[in-house]
Amino acid sequence: MRMATLAALETATPHALLRLPYPEDALAPIISARTVGFHHGKHHKGYVDKVNELVAGTEFEGQALERIVMATSGKPDKTELFNNAAQAWNHAFYWRSLKPKSGGKPGGALADRIEAEFGGLDAFKKKLVTTSVKQFGSGWGWLVVDGDSLKVVGTANAEVPFTRGQTPLLTIDVWEHAYYLDYQNRRADYAQAVVDKLLNWEFAAENLARS
Repeated sequence: MRMATLAALETATPHALLRLPYPEDALAPIISARTVGFHHGKHHKGYVDKVNELVAGTEFEGQALERIVMATSGKPDKTELFNNAAQAWNHAFYWRSLKPKSGGKPGGALADRIEAEFGGLDAFKKKLVTTSVKQFGSGWGWLVVDGDSLKVVGTANAEVPFTRGQTPLLTIDVWEHAYYLDYQNRRADYAQAVVDKLLNWEFAAENLARS
């Protein structure tokens, strides 16, 4: 597997919080500036800060998040580092998976693949929303490349698809902190609104081209 977004998200130690690719209020009214501010400035930053604390003076100091995640995945004695590194990576990927006032359609090879493998854009959207909403507890919904196929998958907690050989193309965060201030317990409304109006098709297409 070739990591599609390695260059885009790789950082040196100390790891830096990814700057949002748009203003905090740019995703409104789907996701409010208040939610983005807490989500990015508190939750995401907290994961990044914890990674820097945990890797200081260890063999992981100076390594990219992807390498830390791969090296610690499935190792009980590295669970805390894995969880924080994976969440730092997942959140950076999530912010890039969103685009203000998107609501359009994919083009080119991505559109062709979605049509061929899901039966059309509407069927794909339904599957991504359903998978995201049905994720029990905290987790993520993803569009990934798995071998020669596109798939929609869910992961629990901090898990990330590239640890099992899948290449992420885009993601939806379904941890409660991603939507609760705006939607309370209405996860389905949040997921549907994101899929309909905020998905960054250009980012997904770039990741597909690199996969």
